[in-house]
This record gives sequence, structure tokens and C-alpha cells, in this order.
Amino acid sequence: MTNQNVVVSDAKSGIGLALFSSAVAKPPPAAAQGGGFVAIPRKKPLKKLETGSGAARISAWVDSMRASSPTRKPLSESEDQIKSSWILHHPSALTMFEQIINASSGKQIVMFLDYDGTLSPIVEDPDRAFMTKEMRKAVSDVAAKYFPTAIVTGRCRAKVYNFVKLSQLYYAGSHGMDIKGPAKDSNNREVNANANLNDNQGLSFQPAREFLPMIDKVYKVLLEKIKSTPGAKVENNKFCLSVHYRCVDEKSWNALAEQVKSVLNDYPKLKLTQGRKVLEIRPTIKWDKGKALEFLLESLGYANSDDVFPVYIGDDRTDEDAFKVLRDRGQGFGILVSKGPKETNASYSLQEPSEVMHFLRRLVEWKKSLLHGH
Repeated sequence: MTNQNVVVSDAKSGIGLALFSSAVAKPPPAAAQGGGFVAIPRKKPLKKLETGSGAARISAWVDSMRASSPTRKPLSESEDQIKSSWILHHPSALTMFEQIINASSGKQIVMFLDYDGTLSPIVEDPDRAFMTKEMRKAVSDVAAKYFPTAIVTGRCRAKVYNFVKLSQLYYAGSHGMDIKGPAKDSNNREVNANANLNDNQGLSFQPAREFLPMIDKVYKVLLEKIKSTPGAKVENNKFCLSVHYRCVDEKSWNALAEQVKSVLNDYPKLKLTQGRKVLEIRPTIKWDKGKALEFLLESLGYANSDDVFPVYIGDDRTDEDAFKVLRDRGQGFGILVSKGPKETNASYSLQEPSEVMHFLRRLVEWKKSLLHGH
């Protein structure tokens, strides 16, 4: 494959763009054990856009907002080549299902699932991001009978639970800053000794509890600030805030970024990150979806175990923290849900939630046949 410098709009964290060139790194664990496909291309930053302060920072934010919201248009020949090369190096998890299963042989698969864009479609109104009955059944079959399963999301934990309505899952809301689940998993393993336990509520962990009053205050201020920007919406996810601009005219993005910045200037303990058409305000503590994944594995009794095979499926740049943890651990793999090329630490890809559902169904079918000797 020829090296091509491309503008990447899905940097792992922070606000800003970077230029990357392709470079091949070592294969993920699945490749090493299952064989049959090429190594994942890793990308090395050549130049990073300085965010600076004041007007320069606003400009960087808006540029990043625009880059992460590409206009739908036919691919040029060079773009088509980039997409083909990306798919070659991030093959479909459905196409490579047998290799994935082979790599997990003799180990306990643990499932980690993002919600928006993974289990439900991305919609204009975040309060209407409902999952289908078929998807709920697929998730239920995976979690209830065969594999410990967690939903890891930027959303408020209670809101996602109302969407999913499955009590046997672990739920990690607010990018993993609000974790709750049953006290023991299906294998009756004891949970993390550092977590709070309650016979009625099960596992509970909130590493950013001290920030709750500050988050509530900023939420109220932001509600007033963005009233002048049509289509903007602030969602209170308890331990973080989401400023949605999916329904905001692009001409107003600069004004919206100014409004958000003017509020954050007074709160240095909060930071701004970006997701899919959303600006996210979070505490500055070193906690993210990757940390949540590690905490949950420890809670399930797999902290230093070679007998576990974690699988994380997500579509957002915030999921990259979890993908990177799995790559660094050399255990399991990440699956990115995306219809187009993105810079990612995931090993495989799926194009949309319907493919995620098919992947989960195949996992259940495989486990059934394994247990019944078919």
C-alpha cells in the first residue's frame, strides 16, 4: 500500500486536527492467533494543529467540529482507494468471525458495548435513540446466558438503562464515571474489593462524585448560554455534559463554540472533548472508557488473567481509549462501527448497528453449538 497523507477527523481525544501517514504495526492478538489477514495500519502524527487560546482556540474547535461532520458526497478515486485500503486493514468482524473465535479459544469472552451508533442508530434527537426489539433480544441472549456484558457510554447511566431495560448487564455511564451492575457475574466471581457493594444494587463505582455539584451548576449556565443558538441542546449525563450540535446550522458553530468556551473559562477542573456532532464537558480526572473497561475486568476477577478475551464494540472517538487498552494489554480486540475510514486502534470493523446485531447473534449461535456439541 502506498503511503498517503490524509486529514484525520477522529483524533483520540481533545479538540484539533492532525495529519497522518500510514505505517504498519504489529498484528493484533486475533491476527497472531487466528491468522489469515494483514496487520493493522497504525498512523503516526506528522503535525498537530495548535489550539492556542482565545480566537485561535475557537477556530480550532470549529475546524474540528466541521471535520467530524463530513458532507455526504460520492468518493473520489483517491478517497475510494483510501477506503479500500482501510477496510483491508480493518476487515469486517462478520467476514473474519471464524478467525476471531479461534483466537478466543479456551478463554472467557467478555463483551463491552457502546450505545449510540452501536446498539442504536444516531438520531437527531438524543432522547429518541431507541434500540430495536431485535437488538435488545440479541444483547439479552449474549448477556443472560453466555458472556458477561457491559454497556459503556457517554450517556447518563440511568437514561441508557431506560433505553436497554436489561437488568443482567453492567452499565458504565458518563464515560465510565458511573458504574453499576450485579454484585456477581454469571460465573459467581467476586467483584472488585474497592467497589461499593449493596445486596440490592450490586456493584457501584463513581470516581468523579465530587464533581456533581460543579456539573449541575455548569449545566444550568449552559442552558441559558445556548438559548440564542437554534438547534443546540445540552444533555446532563450526571458526571459529564453533552452539547449537541447535530441540528445547528454550520454558520452558528462558531458562536456555539464561543458560548461553550465562555462558560468553561470559569471552570479549569473541567475539560472539553469531542464526539460525533457533540462537544462533551468532563472532569479532568484520569478516567475514560478504557479505565472503565479495566475496572470492570478487575471487578469480574480478570485483572491479571490470561483466561479472558475482552471484545469492545463502539463507533465514537471516546471508544478509542478502550480500543487502545485492549491493544496495549494484548488481549481481545476492538471493533469500530463505521461506514468510512477513521484513525482507530480497533482491529476490525462493522458498518452499522444492524451488523452489530448479526455479530452478537453469531456469537450466541457459536456458543450454543459449542455447548451442545454440534
